Parts: sequence; structure tokens; C-alpha cells
Amino acid sequence: MGGDHGPHVTVPAVVNYLNRNPEASIVLVGLPDVIESELQALKFAPTHRLKVHAASEVVGMDESPALALRGKKNSSMRVALDLVKSGEAQACVSAGNTGALIATSRFVLKTLPGIDRPALAVVLPTIRGHTYVLDLGANVDCSAEHLLQFGVMGATLVSTVENKDRPSVGLLNIGEEEIKGNEVVKRAAELLRESGLNFYGNIEGNDIYKGTTDVVVCDGFVGNVALKTSEGVAQMLSTYLREEFKRNLLTKFAGLVALPVIKAFKRRVDHRRYNGASLLGLRGIVIKSHGSADSHAFRFAIMRAVDEVRGGMLGHMSARVAQLPHHLNPSSQLPPIGEENPL
Repeated sequence: MGGDHGPHVTVPAVVNYLNRNPEASIVLVGLPDVIESELQALKFAPTHRLKVHAASEVVGMDESPALALRGKKNSSMRVALDLVKSGEAQACVSAGNTGALIATSRFVLKTLPGIDRPALAVVLPTIRGHTYVLDLGANVDCSAEHLLQFGVMGATLVSTVENKDRPSVGLLNIGEEEIKGNEVVKRAAELLRESGLNFYGNIEGNDIYKGTTDVVVCDGFVGNVALKTSEGVAQMLSTYLREEFKRNLLTKFAGLVALPVIKAFKRRVDHRRYNGASLLGLRGIVIKSHGSADSHAFRFAIMRAVDEVRGGMLGHMSARVAQLPHHLNPSSQLPPIGEENPL
């Protein structure tokens, strides 16, 4: 029910996904009348593969996370997360209020043993392919131990969905030298070096899109600023390019000649293919779709959730955190959740 477009986007995306993946099944949670109206428009009736689960309330995009958590216990977001907790669903995908989703997910699902805070991880395109960056805004203030946990979670995610044995992990800093950065970042670097991860070391902002490492670790404040800055630069370049090609008849003709290259470039950097931020560190899989996502982008968020479920990410992550030496992460000395029944 959430996002800028609600069921007008999410329902067609689900139908599209089910048509492409006959082995999958999805539960649509929300206001039944609205959902069924969208399904009727698409001439797609509920079946054993597509069920509608009623929820009487909806969390607004500008609503306070605290008020949504306390006052809307039958919201579509809360009900969907309850289905994950009970094991009736294996993942939750939402385009709704980010703050409310994080707060409700943490309250309903709880964090994995050894994880203090969940973190948002997003995939970004790079010169070499793509990289995973976390945290993107779930945690503004972080300790060195939190950054260590982010590194473990990010590496486990890459191992699970990319089948990489030892993905490289970089710590976002203002310089590559060990003496650079504030005390939290310096301490985090020490912990990461001792963690057994494939720690590359400090990286700078330009390393993100170079693809220097498979995983980029940072606190939520820095990560969110970096992401939003990147989005702004991409929009600016797109606007400049469009304006230059429309400048006169000669440039319009040049644009026509270059059209195949422009289309190929657009496909390569299409942000919709990278939609779906993973909320890592919970006892359940939660994917946050961008609020402005269209149907094509929301389908990719569903695909991301399926990849994490099929890879058994929760079990792998719990086991990996439990392997950390106690002096590095005191919270890690709790029994790991089994891979067979992670919920």
C-alpha cells in the first residue's frame, strides 16, 4: 500500500513477477477492495500462488515511525512483518515509509544474535560491475563495533547472493592512510583487520564507483549523503546531456545518430535494476523498495528478496557473526540461528 504510487505499481509488479516465475507465490497485504480492484484491471484473479491478506490500516509516507508503530497495529506493513515472523511468509517487500519500516521490523522481528542494529544495504553500479554499500541511513550515529557488524553483514550478503567466498570489504574514510579519519573509524578499521574478513582497508568516496571493493562500510549519515549526492549528480548529467542534444538542429541530428549508444548507456545505469535495499541484521528478510519505484523497479526488489531467501542468508549471517572473537564483538557470543529454520 506504500510508496508514491501504492497498488498501482506494486500489484502489476507482483503479477509480472508471478508470470515470469511459476514456482513463486506472493501474499499481497493491504486494503482488500483496493488490491482486488487492481487485480481485476489486470484480469488476474487470486489463486494459490497469489493471496490477498487483509489489513485495515495504512502507514502514511510522512507519518511518524513511533506513531505508526504504536498506533497502527493492523497496518499493512505490520501485518506483512507479522507473516514473516510467524513463518507464513519468507520475506517482506515494502515501498512504504522507510522510518516506519525500520522501526516496525526491529520491533516485530528483533535483531539476530550478535547484531545490535539493523542496517540498510544497497547495490550500486560500478566500473567493474556493482558494489554493496551499508549503512544507507538506518543508523546515523554508529560505534566502531556497529561498523564491524555492518562489514560482517555486507560480506555475508555478497557471499550469499553473489557466491563469492571472500568478498572484499572497504571502510569509507576521508583518506586511505590508517592515520586518517575520526576515532570511531580508526577503531573500526582495527576491528575489521582482526575480524577474519577480507578487509581491503580504508577507501575514499571515488572508490565506490570504481568498484574497488565488493562491500563499502560506513555509518548511515555518511552513506545516505553519498547516495543522495550520487543521485543528484546522475540527474544533473542527464539534464545537461538532454539540453545539449536539443540545443540546435546539428546537435539534434547528432543525438539521433548517437541514439543507440544513449539507449545502451541508459540501460547500463538504469537505477531501477538496483532497486531494493536490504534491511540486514533482523530475524527475517526485509527489502525496502524506493518510494518512487515504478512497476519494473519494484519487480527487482521482489527478486532481491527471493535471492536472499534461496541463499539461506539468515543462517549464514547468524553463523558468521557468532564466529567473531568475543573481544571484537561482545554481542556475538549468543547461539546462532539455524539455517534450517531461521525464524
